[in-house]
Amino acid sequence: MRTPLLALLLLVILVPASVGALSLAAPPVRAASTSGPVTGTIVGKTVLAYHGAGAYTINGTGGPAVAPNGTIVGNLTYYLKVTGPNTTGVSIAPSQGRILTGAPGKVSLTVANVSEVLTISVELASTLNGSNASTNFTLSVTVVQPFVLSTTLLNLGNDSVTSFALLVDLDGVAVGNVSIPEMLPHASYHFQFQYAVTDLGAGEHTFTVSLPTVHGLVRFANGTTTYSVSFTIPGPPTSYTIWYVAGATAFFGALLIFGARVGARRRGTSKK
Repeated sequence: MRTPLLALLLLVILVPASVGALSLAAPPVRAASTSGPVTGTIVGKTVLAYHGAGAYTINGTGGPAVAPNGTIVGNLTYYLKVTGPNTTGVSIAPSQGRILTGAPGKVSLTVANVSEVLTISVELASTLNGSNASTNFTLSVTVVQPFVLSTTLLNLGNDSVTSFALLVDLDGVAVGNVSIPEMLPHASYHFQFQYAVTDLGAGEHTFTVSLPTVHGLVRFANGTTTYSVSFTIPGPPTSYTIWYVAGATAFFGALLIFGARVGARRRGTSKK
């Protein structure tokens, strides 16, 4: 009867040994990989003119929704709100959305006619299979009374002129352009260009508007293809400065500038 007993002892010894061998051969269990903490950015104009609108791009990464290679595998969702002294007439749309791989969020901020500093607050949430993480970030936007360039264009020819862009420089630096629609023969077109800025220093400044050479029949109201006009900011502003650049109508007058300082002290009334 020693043979069955010996076989039983060998079985007891070999089974733990085989289990140990299997455990050594199995790969170690690794902790779930992570793409790092949630981070995000919002990029767009930081100065807007009265009744203006600005486009903004929201991007982000990290958290459980993002794989280590940067691919978004879950939900990377942003939520927006705008705060400020006066938010009447202020809106941002869409107020929430998702960031996809290679496709950041696109939103638009519309402001009113109040000089103030607004704050766009963003909450970015990263979620996947019940796991979630989030972060918050902001962007400040200053709303100011803009410089306004206004003048009239004339088509002096007998043919229509296709649409084109009118270039605008300030002190020799391009600051924007104006889209001019098709102009019929002998037609006029009045346009305005708004330029919002907070750091235009004291001294003389010059706006220059130029017509493309391909449209030889188009002229400014004074008959030229390039018009420059200078104006002077008299001193360091105590508040935002309002300037208005008024344009000539048809062939009468010239491009005029007049300005007034916001918050300037009123003159005292004279004594009777």
